[in-house]
Amino acid sequence: MGIIDLTSAAVGRRGAQGVFALALAGLLAGCARAPLRVASRDALAPEEHVRLGTAYEAQGLRAEAIGQYEAAVRRDPACAECWLALGNIAFTEGRLEEAEASFRKALKASPHHPGAANNLAMVTLARNGSLPEAEALAQDALLNAGPLRPYILDTLANIFLRERRCAEASAAIDQAEAETPAENRPVRDQLLETRRNIGAGCVQP
Repeated sequence: MGIIDLTSAAVGRRGAQGVFALALAGLLAGCARAPLRVASRDALAPEEHVRLGTAYEAQGLRAEAIGQYEAAVRRDPACAECWLALGNIAFTEGRLEEAEASFRKALKASPHHPGAANNLAMVTLARNGSLPEAEALAQDALLNAGPLRPYILDTLANIFLRERRCAEASAAIDQAEAETPAENRPVRDQLLETRRNIGAGCVQP
């Protein structure tokens, strides 16, 4: 399954455009009142940078979003959600080494963070890294998974499939499907794809 994007929790995707417009208008208004000089300090708090970054992402403006997330971690290097957001963009763009580095920083900032642990397991799998490490990360993510459980179980299923632990892979998908609402079609479609991969990958020669 794809990586878990938790930055959308800070700003809902439906309301992102409005938040973006309001935030941008506020910044422009502030500029209009400010003297014409380069500010020596970043006036925005890390969470404000994250909100702006999320809004930029909703507009498809990834470069601008990255700039906001990078500003956030400059203000607060221990901002796990900021590193997670940077890792998610890097993963989406295929910059797997950068994604791994960001997810590791997210976990350092917030040990046992379920989203960061799952996403690091995913990038480890994508980079053909250590499967035992990927499994340990996913198992750790399950401990505090909450609503993320179906995503993490899907990650585990893919790890088991890579190791040809077919019964465990099937059991993980069964559990993920049982915990996913019928109306959540994107997740259920992804689980179905993983189930098909298990069927294809576990055929006896």
